[in-house]
Amino acid sequence: MKAADFDYAAPRTLDDALALLARDDGAARPVAGSQSLGPMLNLRLAQPGLLVDITRIPELRDIAVDGDALVVGACVTHARLEDGGYPDPTGGVPARVAAGIAYRAVRNRGTIGGSLAHADPAADWVAALTALGADVIVAGPHGRRSVAMADFIVGAFETDLRPGEIIAAVRIPALSERARWGYVKVCRKTGEFSHATGAVLADPGRGVARCVVAAASGRPVVLDDPRLLADAAARDAAVAARLGGDPAAIRPHLVALRRAVAQVTP
Repeated sequence: MKAADFDYAAPRTLDDALALLARDDGAARPVAGSQSLGPMLNLRLAQPGLLVDITRIPELRDIAVDGDALVVGACVTHARLEDGGYPDPTGGVPARVAAGIAYRAVRNRGTIGGSLAHADPAADWVAALTALGADVIVAGPHGRRSVAMADFIVGAFETDLRPGEIIAAVRIPALSERARWGYVKVCRKTGEFSHATGAVLADPGRGVARCVVAAASGRPVVLDDPRLLADAAARDAAVAARLGGDPAAIRPHLVALRRAVAQVTP
């Protein structure tokens, strides 16, 4: 099957892109790497009247340090983050996460903003950026706003984006020198979507001890209690209480988180 007919526009400024997305008929959709939207178009699960290609907007392709944070434009590809070569106050966490996403061909095209906007529960950036305490910078017809990752993902394939809005950038807090990062995915084979993801940030310099479980049926489970890093039984109980359902289905998530915790604890 092939995509239904659509118009195509490639604006050079964010304001022009937002103007196109504000069409009264609501049929316009932004597109960047097309790693998620492309298959949906071909299967006709999505049939927009207009595709607005945002990859030619310079500010959406920038990576910069702003104060105590790394700011990554929405159209920065996974491959660019993987390859490094940019100032990184997180000590290499984005490069490590990006390197584990699918295959290099996908990483060459897929973008961090597109991944977040699609909001697949199994997506790496959904889990990792939630654990890092990142903020999503959203641009729309009424200006810009900042949304914490913990609030941005509303559910499976659901975000806090409002009509006419797009992701402009992601702001990732700098990590202290004592910070430790753990990240584990349970996959059938390399390159496949995760069946269970555990992410852990332990940053005593900033008083952060956060555990995240993702790739479940909805939004990530976030545990901000530092005591849970040392208490496996309490941690398992907290995750099980949040996920509910069949204990056998929960077990891969407990295992992923346990392995991620082991990466940050002596």
